[in-house]
Amino acid sequence: MRLAANVLAALVALEHLGFLVLEMFLWTKPLGLKIFRLTPQAAEMSRTLAANQGLYNGFLAAGLVWGLLSSEPAALSIKTFFLVCAAAAGVFGAATVSPRILFVQAAPALAALALLRLGR
Repeated sequence: MRLAANVLAALVALEHLGFLVLEMFLWTKPLGLKIFRLTPQAAEMSRTLAANQGLYNGFLAAGLVWGLLSSEPAALSIKTFFLVCAAAAGVFGAATVSPRILFVQAAPALAALALLRLGR
């Protein structure tokens, strides 16, 4: 169970690194426009806000990597904190931006958190 939790936590970290790249570097590019369903004008107007979001997603990824590389008992606390943060961000995004964020961001973090707790 612990291995599955760590694998899923690593996937959540990779997902947030992907969000960082999309939001900081690809926001106004064709891929970013397609994924976020933006017009070029809307993307340009929100570019700095997206970069800020991307930075925060990078912090979530870094925290999860820190937890994965840490030893117990600190690792459990670190991973729990950052998975809860990722899930909370996903729930907020689903409520304020798009319901699909619940499945893309919150659900994987909640699943990793559940596995982490079951593997204790």
